Amino acid sequence: QVQLVESGGGLVQAGGSLRLSCAASGRTFSVHAMGWFRQAPGRQREFVATITMSGGSPFYSDSVKGRFTISRDNAKNTVYLQMNSLKPEDTAVYYCNNGNIWGQGTQVTVSS
Repeated sequence: QVQLVESGGGLVQAGGSLRLSCAASGRTFSVHAMGWFRQAPGRQREFVATITMSGGSPFYSDSVKGRFTISRDNAKNTVYLQMNSLKPEDTAVYYCNNGNIWGQGTQVTVSS
């Protein structure tokens, strides 16, 4: 059974950076496109970024475009989200998804 485990969240000041990781168990990682989503308190979960099976065609929400970068290493069964120029409105629990399964999430808090 595939499991997704996010890590790398934390507390950072506005303008800072964090790198999130999502490690997948199982042998089917490379056949799935992967995505990052986030959910702020009192708000619905929203799309952040996605990347294809081969690591191409990254796509971002308008709110993070130019600041966040999604990438993946299929040899390590891991997808990353590099977050730069963080803003307080980026504060949320960040989740990865393979189209079927959600991880448990990792908290990102950006102080002003």
